[in-house]
Amino acid sequence: MNPKVDAYISRLKQWREETEKLRAIVLACPVTEELKWGVPCYTFDDRNVVLIHGFKEYCAILFVKGALLDDPKGILIQQTENVQSARQVRFTSLQDIVKLQAVLKTYIRAAIEVEKAGLKVARKSTEEFEVAEEFQNKLNKTPALKKAFEALTPGRQRAYLLHFSSAKQSKTRESRIDKCMPLILEGKGLNDD
Repeated sequence: MNPKVDAYISRLKQWREETEKLRAIVLACPVTEELKWGVPCYTFDDRNVVLIHGFKEYCAILFVKGALLDDPKGILIQQTENVQSARQVRFTSLQDIVKLQAVLKTYIRAAIEVEKAGLKVARKSTEEFEVAEEFQNKLNKTPALKKAFEALTPGRQRAYLLHFSSAKQSKTRESRIDKCMPLILEGKGLNDD
């Protein structure tokens, strides 16, 4: 048990009991407990296997490579259509967790086996993501922007493409692009400080 996770749990205002129960279930498996991205993270051979996190409406255990797991119970949820690898199991009560305790351990052990086997999720390439027409026009008109965008890592490129294309109105897409252009030109990602 990691003291940083103890401190995290002690500060929880919501989902404390549920988080403690999920922690006990995960720690019954051969994993190492860490605090990453501000939440409990469990690793096997330094590779992330599961996270525990809470949201307003539910708490969840997230399987980092959940897309590779068999899901005979049908409990794994893809958070959004853009999430390629991770899958969640969501809970709204301690009783929900207790009911699925044995199943969760089976899924966690399967996730560890995925790591042992070195399996990887086949991810969509950046080229497969939609490029908003407004952004494509900016890239065509501004060679420096195009060069800077192409120099970004694929993950940063995808984050921008999703951010721009998720806006419903052209005006909003234009505004987002204009706000992000300086970041792209500086070689920064959407969420970089």
